[in-house]
Amino acid sequence: MIAVRRSFWIFASFGVLLSLTFGCRAPWTVQQGQVNRLPPLPQHPQIEVYFNQNPAQDYRDPYRDINRNGDNLEQLLIDNIENAQNRIDIAVQELRLPKLAQAIARQHQAGVTIRLILEHDYNRPWSDYSPEEIRQFDDRQRARYDEAKRLIDRNNDGVMSPEEIAENDPLVILRNAQVPTLDDTADGSRGSGLMHHKFVLIDNNILVTGSANFTLSGIHGDMGETASRGNPNHLLRIESPELVSVFREEFNFMWGGGGDESPQSRFGLQKPNRPLRSFTVNDTLVSVQFSPTSTTLPWEESTNGAIATAIDSAQETIDLALFVFSSQPIADQLLQRHQTGVEIRALIDRGFAFRYYSEGLDLLGVALADSQCRYEVDNQPWRSAISTVGVPQLPPGDILHHKFGLVDDSLVITGSHNWSKAANTSNDEALLMIQNETVAAHFRREFDRLYATAELGLPPRIVQQIEEREAECSVITDRSRDIPEVVNLNTATLEELQTLPRIGEVLAQRIVDARPFSRLDDVSRVRGIGEKTIEGWGDRAQVSSH
Repeated sequence: MIAVRRSFWIFASFGVLLSLTFGCRAPWTVQQGQVNRLPPLPQHPQIEVYFNQNPAQDYRDPYRDINRNGDNLEQLLIDNIENAQNRIDIAVQELRLPKLAQAIARQHQAGVTIRLILEHDYNRPWSDYSPEEIRQFDDRQRARYDEAKRLIDRNNDGVMSPEEIAENDPLVILRNAQVPTLDDTADGSRGSGLMHHKFVLIDNNILVTGSANFTLSGIHGDMGETASRGNPNHLLRIESPELVSVFREEFNFMWGGGGDESPQSRFGLQKPNRPLRSFTVNDTLVSVQFSPTSTTLPWEESTNGAIATAIDSAQETIDLALFVFSSQPIADQLLQRHQTGVEIRALIDRGFAFRYYSEGLDLLGVALADSQCRYEVDNQPWRSAISTVGVPQLPPGDILHHKFGLVDDSLVITGSHNWSKAANTSNDEALLMIQNETVAAHFRREFDRLYATAELGLPPRIVQQIEEREAECSVITDRSRDIPEVVNLNTATLEELQTLPRIGEVLAQRIVDARPFSRLDDVSRVRGIGEKTIEGWGDRAQVSSH
């Protein structure tokens, strides 16, 4: 039955058949760049699924004026926003789409109550930066700025005029319309671990959520790369007053005036812990959990713990399409299912798949030491390694941004939540689990589309890197055997810092970037670390120059 289910979608396209038979590298394209059209899949009446590279649909990119395959996720958002009657709540890491911003502004001006929450690093219009600030941008910031300038400067004269800015800079559009907006510094901190949510609430009955940020790269494709089709992403439109109520509770905690009527915004670990909650949407069981979870609670009660529990239910297959996969306990749970005969396939973004902390290496049966000759904490390469792990082939500039797992072609694990420790213990995130074969079929088609041309196994450069690192290191240690009882914040490694309560990957890096510290209280200047966090360290943290 496993092979039959998989083959149904794989062989639905002649292009994919050619790929499997003759090794073609791009089965989804034919002459003149047109995409093979597959028949649309049935949609669940209340849980609709959309992919920006859906091979059954096509649309015209409104910014680059090109025809391309996929669902227009921006138009999906606009349509739902324009249908709102009373209120719209939006929590998204980044919003840089002019047409979407214009739709939000129109509804606000029409009297619809709108609230918008952004990640603070993305709550400033690109056109506001001064020439001096732009000169100080690093390469990534400069590339993002240049992308924004191409979007705003519609006549391509090299100047963003006031008229162009007012029409094409999304945050200026929202600001000029006086759309109420705040970010994760509204709680008085320097920002949460990461306000990573991606959801929209329409009135009291519609939830739109998934993996996509509301940006060109997240939906349509990069302005400077004509081949780009946007980072592979998806959105779900769910009609459920119960789910909207749960997500609005999350929104209200961040906005202020949450469930306990507190007037203060709360992000990250300032919010109360809420366990996994389940609802029935028509005939479908849908479960939701929000991150972060305090490290003082059992890991099994965390969002990553919920993912591991879902994986434990697998009887036949588990397929993963993940931006980043660095949670060792989830990898260990996958190993247990693999040892019972469950077939596992995994695609991870090329930028993260083969880093020393990637669990993709575990599944491939190898370990890569870091520059300090240490393996990841509790590292456990599989002795019964699998070869069905790899990276998708994507157009230049695009990254695999999905965060979904598919269990037995019936259970979908999705949301904004990356499968990492930072997402679990630091970030504002949402996890959804949907038990429905009609919904799962959409994710099956997307996974098979990406897997058909994926590069599987260890690339030669990674094999060489492992060999070189082993030759460089006279002794390679396991970090879990070298965790100090007391952590010196001025000298500790990233991994040692993460042994402190409430410190994940993101906050550990911020501590490293901000040191040295003269006294322990100085650590409070690190964004995301407050007095309660420092108090929670007890005697485990100290500051010294040695």
